[in-house]
Amino acid sequence: MAGEIINHEKKTFTKVDYTDKTLRNREFYECLFVGCLFVNSDLIGNNFEDCTFKNCNFSMTKMQGAGFRNANFKECKIIGVDFSECNKFMFSFSFYNCHLDYSTFFGTRLQKTKFDKCSLKETDFSEVNLSSSVFSECDLTGAVFSNSILEKVDFRTAINYSIDPEFNKLKKAKFSGFNLEGLLYKHKLDIYYND
Repeated sequence: MAGEIINHEKKTFTKVDYTDKTLRNREFYECLFVGCLFVNSDLIGNNFEDCTFKNCNFSMTKMQGAGFRNANFKECKIIGVDFSECNKFMFSFSFYNCHLDYSTFFGTRLQKTKFDKCSLKETDFSEVNLSSSVFSECDLTGAVFSNSILEKVDFRTAINYSIDPEFNKLKKAKFSGFNLEGLLYKHKLDIYYND
């Protein structure tokens, strides 16, 4: 029947290839996805709650209206994905050892999100509320922070970030003393460290 919701609960999906496929009217609860391919697939309107994705590829996946609540991504490739189009009422993630290069979170709420050992090159965090989030050992080369709320965010082990304190809220954000050049880049200073 058209429009009928298909529910999946506590199922494991291993090496399923959804490449270029369209999934509609599906809800996944406490499911595990291992080695699945979502390359250029269409997940518009599907919901994933308390799901874990391991070694999956989400490159260029369409996410309009898709819901992710407590979604855990581990060692996944998530290149060029527009998370700003996801369902804002089901929007909480954690990322471990993932490649999120060229993705966008523009205008979203990502409070207390954990990014651990992730590549976030050229990722757009403009106008994102990242309060109390953690970027642990993340590469932020070219990542964009503009009008972002970065209060209490932990950047102590992050590298290659460029954040302008004039255009972002940084109250109580944590930085390593060895990485402060990421806050001063626009002044083109030569910073030296005494050995």
